[in-house]
Amino acid sequence: MTVNAGTPIYQDESRPLDERVEDALSRMTMQEKINMIHAQGKFSSPGVARLGIPDLWMSDGPHGVRAEINWNDWGYSKRTNDSITAFPALTALAATWNPTLAHAYGNALGEEALYREKDVMLGPGINIYRTPLNGRNFEYMGEDPYLASVLVVPYIKGMQQNGVAACVKHFALNNQEKWRGHIDVRLSDRALHEIYLPAFKSAVTEGDSWSIMGAYNKIRGQHACHNEMLLNKILKDDWGYKGVVITDWGGAHDTREAALYGLDLEMGSHTNGLTSESEFTTDDYYMARPYLEMIQKDEVPASTLDDKTRRLLRLNFLTAMRRSKPLGSVASPEHYAVAEAIGNEAIVLLKNDPTVKGGNPLLPLSPDVKSILVVGDNATRDLMKGGGSSELKVKDNVTPLKGLRTIYGDKVKYAQGYRAGRPMYSNVEEIPASVQDSLRAEAIAMARDAEVVIFVGGLNKNHLQDCEAADREGYALPYGQPELIKELSEVNPNLIVMLLSGNAVEMPWASEVPAIAQAWYLGSMAGKSIGNVISGKVNPSGKLPFSFPVRLEDNSAHSFGTIAYPGDSIREEYLEDILVGYRWHDTKKIPARYPFGHGLSYTTFDYGKPVASAKTIGKDESLTITIPVRNTGTTAGKETVQLYIGDEKASVLRPVKELKGFEKIELAPGEEKTVNFTVSPDALKFYDPATASWIAEPGKFRAYIGSSSTDIRAIVPFELK
Repeated sequence: MTVNAGTPIYQDESRPLDERVEDALSRMTMQEKINMIHAQGKFSSPGVARLGIPDLWMSDGPHGVRAEINWNDWGYSKRTNDSITAFPALTALAATWNPTLAHAYGNALGEEALYREKDVMLGPGINIYRTPLNGRNFEYMGEDPYLASVLVVPYIKGMQQNGVAACVKHFALNNQEKWRGHIDVRLSDRALHEIYLPAFKSAVTEGDSWSIMGAYNKIRGQHACHNEMLLNKILKDDWGYKGVVITDWGGAHDTREAALYGLDLEMGSHTNGLTSESEFTTDDYYMARPYLEMIQKDEVPASTLDDKTRRLLRLNFLTAMRRSKPLGSVASPEHYAVAEAIGNEAIVLLKNDPTVKGGNPLLPLSPDVKSILVVGDNATRDLMKGGGSSELKVKDNVTPLKGLRTIYGDKVKYAQGYRAGRPMYSNVEEIPASVQDSLRAEAIAMARDAEVVIFVGGLNKNHLQDCEAADREGYALPYGQPELIKELSEVNPNLIVMLLSGNAVEMPWASEVPAIAQAWYLGSMAGKSIGNVISGKVNPSGKLPFSFPVRLEDNSAHSFGTIAYPGDSIREEYLEDILVGYRWHDTKKIPARYPFGHGLSYTTFDYGKPVASAKTIGKDESLTITIPVRNTGTTAGKETVQLYIGDEKASVLRPVKELKGFEKIELAPGEEKTVNFTVSPDALKFYDPATASWIAEPGKFRAYIGSSSTDIRAIVPFELK
């Protein structure tokens, strides 16, 4: 841009960002500063009109840009120009184990946000998958902090290169929806630092996320949105965070704590963040008039307000006031291609057995198949509706049924099989038993005459399922699906089950079904990706980002009574400590039905002999391990080679092994590639509460290399001196 001699420093984009911020701050009145740090509408906060600093506009949507909400109520604006691309849910992205796709996801979503004139996108969500009952797990990236850390960084960078801020959420420990607004989470320092904080730390220190959203819950007695330990000590002091801490909507509760303990922008106060309203105005927010009065009475220092305003100005200059932003685009062929590519690599083939002894596996399904019956409500359901704040209004929706008919044509017939009811916030539509019985009977009768049955079921975005503000009430599939699957398997052995969900589910019927796949919520192009995998156009390469326990009580959060989940309505104790997910299954020798990292292919991969650079390393040295991997089948495919590290003997509790590296490779039939891993000293460390530091104890370690957390193909012992 051309800068005139009289242009104020803060408007000159050639000047250093901090210099511009200080110049703008020096020109603002105290009231303008107060105005900037709280909402003016449901999804907007003020700029400074007098100085030409624009307002900030935000949108829900870790998976897409939400339809326009009215200025100051929760109703939709009913515009005709706010339809978008629904990208796969973040559990699906995590199942790709592909950082390149994570960057493409963030970039495409950032472009859609630009087109819709949004400055801050409220996502991605990276809370750890602790229990399969959490209604919001579908918005997150699984049970492992390393996997989430590796994927969240390129997502943020892809989005923010467009001048749209990522708002990483929910910081921290918002690992359930039940009692989320007040439950007080108690846990060890080791669990906090080793399990629940690493992905957030990577988002801040490597991804440079320009904003971060606080959680609703309390942590050790203090609400997360103004928590002195979490926001001041860890986030801003230890990690050096310069961005903006935004409340979850309605997450502020106290003016003094908000002023002193790290909150920067207050949104949605005196509401539940989804539906409820209040007689209070935005001037009554905790960081509005009450905060100004406390400053004027010298009850809190004015410097706290300056710090918050600096952060908001910095965010504004990076987004709303950035003149060099591209124009963006929405629901474009390029974005649909990104959504489809993510879906292609997200689908996890859990099981693929022959239906007769010595025969071929059921999948991929031959184009010569004579007749296909598709059964299930999810085959035609709009799974972008419901779910809470992640609800989306899509321009196009390729359902699983449509995707299969595109490939197999009129060979495909459909029976609903069960009815789920409409998605309604805080309510469940009950379907009469007579209706369910009739739908089931119809599906069973049609299944007898089909060559192959494809059941498309799972969960949905209804209340008490994969939905914000409440958790699931049980581990089983709803709507009589277990009985329906069992009856289908009895009348037709050629049964494929496609599970669409963001959570693990109970599978007592698994032994009776030859082919099972986890297909998540894949958004606008779901049917295309599902059709691609079923037909073999795409070889499945997804790997589970969380474990599927056989029983709910096999999950660590459900192994210590109700105080560990969901708590006593006031307090909750994470008694499983660091043993979350596969760490629990491994250490306690409780096999999962489908373990973390599991995912089959239509081809086979052979792992050769690993070679290590040394047998012993010093405390500041790294170990390099190489291993050849060959495609021994007849189909091109992708394999995610996983590296886990185990400490053979430690002075503290340590899991059997922990994920510390992975690489996804593509191999043609007969092709071999060498995968290289570097084991750094940090990969051997645990958090020491006594010194508030990370330490590695000398001794013997093992590097486990495999295709999943349980399918270990090679072990490399080494010693740390």
